[in-house]
Amino acid sequence: MARQPLTVIIPCKNEQHNIGDCLDSVRPVADEILLADSGSTDATLEIARLRGVSRVICREYVHSGDFKNWAIPQARCPWVLIVDADERVTEALADEIRRELESPQYDGYWIYRENYFQGHRIRFSGWQNDCCLRLFRRDLGRYVGQTDHAEVEITGGRVGRLRHRLKHYTSWHVLAYLRKLERYAEVQAQVWYEQGRKPSLVKLAAIGPLRFLQTYLLRLGFLDGVPGLQVCALTAFYSFLKQARLWELYYGKKQPLFPHDPQGALSAPKEPGDQSGCHLAHPSKRLPAGSSSCHRGPRQDCGRP
Repeated sequence: MARQPLTVIIPCKNEQHNIGDCLDSVRPVADEILLADSGSTDATLEIARLRGVSRVICREYVHSGDFKNWAIPQARCPWVLIVDADERVTEALADEIRRELESPQYDGYWIYRENYFQGHRIRFSGWQNDCCLRLFRRDLGRYVGQTDHAEVEITGGRVGRLRHRLKHYTSWHVLAYLRKLERYAEVQAQVWYEQGRKPSLVKLAAIGPLRFLQTYLLRLGFLDGVPGLQVCALTAFYSFLKQARLWELYYGKKQPLFPHDPQGALSAPKEPGDQSGCHLAHPSKRLPAGSSSCHRGPRQDCGRP
């Protein structure tokens, strides 16, 4: 029996160190590879084209769910698999997906992730239970939520689970992971603020230590050695950072303007110029399925590695 055709969607930005291996890992299962780029200024797009990506589409990034919901309808196949650039489809997972799509019993599938931090597998602290709904019928699945942790919901369908895992190389560098946590905290605090959620002194003081004890002791993070200690500490810091940013939104004082700059021109942040050759479509401009919004212009060197 012929299996259902599958589009693999890879959302990315500045992933030159990941994109090649990611593309190689998804090729055995993909009938189409759709790269959804949000403004790469490094060699990501060049590498993708050399590796034979089917199509590249580009648009500004708002948040993860919004960006992926824009990309999903542009898939040409009736099934889609979402794979981030720092993830890898193993041979065992690819075989399982191919078998499932020969006669699908469900309309969507949860896939567990095998997570790595600085190249070390994290087996405890809660990371071992990480699971995402990534394989689904294109016309039934959409992300719900306004943060980077939005999840897919299947409309009127049945959902199953796959046995084999995605490999997820969360971060090779602690500073890069801190930048990711900063972005996540900013988005989550803004959502809470718009919902009217108030900051709490008790949570601000206690959430970090309690979260560390939960992940390091109760969830056995100490069994992962030094990488586990770092993961638990960073998880605790992320919990604190969300509360600190929420407090700032309510009670933080505005930075004063320079005395000689009453209009705020010097203190106002400057919008960075578009360094990429990919002229991004605005999120409000929806494209028809199958079209590409990536128009390559003269490339500019922004000094990135």
